[in-house]
Amino acid sequence: MERKELILEGLDCASCAAKIERNIGKMEGVTSCNLNFATGKMTMEIEQDKSDLLDLVTARIKELEPEVEVSEEKKTQQSDSKKEVYLHLGRIVLGALLTVISQFGNFPAQLSFVIFLIAYLIAGGDVVYKAARNILKGRIFDENFLMTIATIGALFIGEYPEAVAVMIFYQVGEFFQELAVKRSRKSISELLDIRPDYANVKVGEELAKVSPEALKVGDVIVVKAGEKIALDGIVQNGNSSVDTSALTGEALPRNVQKGSEVYGGFINKNGLLEVQVTKEFGQSTVAKILDLVENASAKKAATETFISKFARYYTPVVVFAAAALAILPPLLIEGAVFSDWLARALIFLVISCPCALVVSIPLGFFGGIGASSKQGILVKGGNFLEALNHVEYAVFDKTGTLTKGNFEVSEISSTTTKEEVMEYAAYAEHYSNHPIALSISKNYKEPIDESRISNHEEIQGHGIRIVLDNNKEILVGNGKLLDAQSIACPQVESIGTIVFIAVNKKYLGHIIIADQMKEDAKGTLSQLKKLGVKKTIMLTGDHKKVGQYVGNQLGVDEVYSDLLPQDKVAQLEKIMQNKSEKGKVLFVGDGINDAPVLTQADIGVAMGGLGSDAAIEAADVVIMTDEPSKLINAIATAQKTRKIVWQNIALSLGVKAVFLVLGVIGIATMWEAVITDVGVTVIAVINTMRILKVNSSL
Repeated sequence: MERKELILEGLDCASCAAKIERNIGKMEGVTSCNLNFATGKMTMEIEQDKSDLLDLVTARIKELEPEVEVSEEKKTQQSDSKKEVYLHLGRIVLGALLTVISQFGNFPAQLSFVIFLIAYLIAGGDVVYKAARNILKGRIFDENFLMTIATIGALFIGEYPEAVAVMIFYQVGEFFQELAVKRSRKSISELLDIRPDYANVKVGEELAKVSPEALKVGDVIVVKAGEKIALDGIVQNGNSSVDTSALTGEALPRNVQKGSEVYGGFINKNGLLEVQVTKEFGQSTVAKILDLVENASAKKAATETFISKFARYYTPVVVFAAAALAILPPLLIEGAVFSDWLARALIFLVISCPCALVVSIPLGFFGGIGASSKQGILVKGGNFLEALNHVEYAVFDKTGTLTKGNFEVSEISSTTTKEEVMEYAAYAEHYSNHPIALSISKNYKEPIDESRISNHEEIQGHGIRIVLDNNKEILVGNGKLLDAQSIACPQVESIGTIVFIAVNKKYLGHIIIADQMKEDAKGTLSQLKKLGVKKTIMLTGDHKKVGQYVGNQLGVDEVYSDLLPQDKVAQLEKIMQNKSEKGKVLFVGDGINDAPVLTQADIGVAMGGLGSDAAIEAADVVIMTDEPSKLINAIATAQKTRKIVWQNIALSLGVKAVFLVLGVIGIATMWEAVITDVGVTVIAVINTMRILKVNSSL
């Protein structure tokens, strides 16, 4: 199989997108097809030996929607988009102006009709054309057909102003829909502006400007102040601060220096950086994020799928109901006038147009995904965004998820001074790369004078021995080291690692090294309960004593310790057996050694996924920072999206139901029908756009 992507320009109709997706998906040689209405990108899996399939696909799309332009890369300029908007608005204004002139001008009946007809064709000529074209191709039931038969019927019974008004107000609704779609696409385009345009590659002493795709692993690129870092790499020279907000959502810049790891899409704020490329563009973090965000709405939420199917069957039902409303009463009810019931049927058709539903629901989920992305939370699909509303069990890894995953000095005990203990420990550990040694060196702020150190000896499994200043024997290590030297030391109870220090065979003090809990971890677990999560659980490979201590400190409901990766999967399966039918189990891990569990959970959330291939591949939601509190933002955004989507569904169906009844019994007029239809669509679209506004207080 081969993956192909096409860009569909000018696709501003959600039902048209669904129609194209269905038809292309049924073509021979196409195994799967997804058309992302929000971005206009169509992704297909096709058989490799079908060399002419793309031409056939393009021809089918043009047959279905002739006005849609198909290409393999985006070509439309912003100016073209603005011209389309102004042209659409101009048609609405001109049609409305001619209608007012004809209605209130003192013209002969025939001239008045001609002006009305011109206004009708200006405002709705394209709708009539689309309806006629679709009928000839055997595709009858869509909104164009509804509007056309309703307005032609109104012209037929002499309701000229109403007929034109239906088209004008329908175009007003389409205009707002078009603006909403363009705004959504602009929003996601700005989000995807993290893609670097070029890179300055170092060739000898010269610099050459090249495309990021042309760079290879090992190349050295020079990043000037204000430029984007093109690809993932390691800083070779220079110091600077970088803006990471496009990838992580973090507002504060990050300081980098020689040896720091940086990612494509970061912006160099100041200074000059030389970066050695560690990943080619296709494997880089920025490329994977671009792919994730652009294709996020490929996995549709259950609500989206239901509404698409609902609208597909809803339209023919409405048409047949309207036909029955026009024909049956005059035949069955004595005194019923055909023209009266025909008018009611036409009103029924106008009110029943499903535009608000078809447009606002996909835009709603797309908006939720976009709002999450702006906060540094990548949600891989509308189905996962919706699933976040039903989390019953939140399961966490410990190290790197709820804790920082790096050791720090948490306590110093001394028989003299703490400064003296730290000095001797830092000198002893100076040549070691062990995590414990590094944490001690990091805590000791003073420079190390290596000339003071002699006779450095590492004692396997015990610790380190050095001679300092030629007259002090320093021993730094665990209890076994002091026992072997018959040095008496106190019994220390701690959940961290205990490092003992002795000078000239006498105990001087000890240092406790422990993994630190993240500042927002406790608050996150507390907030989850408020958001409706039944139980929080921690799975860790650490010792039971450590796991229980961390769990108690953070307020975790259940803690399972001493687990290997396969044990975590088995424990997760047990947890999933306890959930309700609609309930979801969410697992949060660091995305490196937790990939099997991330895949197994209903919703896998990778914490600190920036640069982690395993996180981006295995998880359903990727939090680009190390902050557990982002999980609260993700769930809150999902709840906001769901609330707005269901508001639109209730508004659309509720208002339409009321006016359908009023139309059937003859109370609602054509004008009221038009205003109802357009009003509901505009309100639904405007309501949907609220999702795109990121609320930092979520």
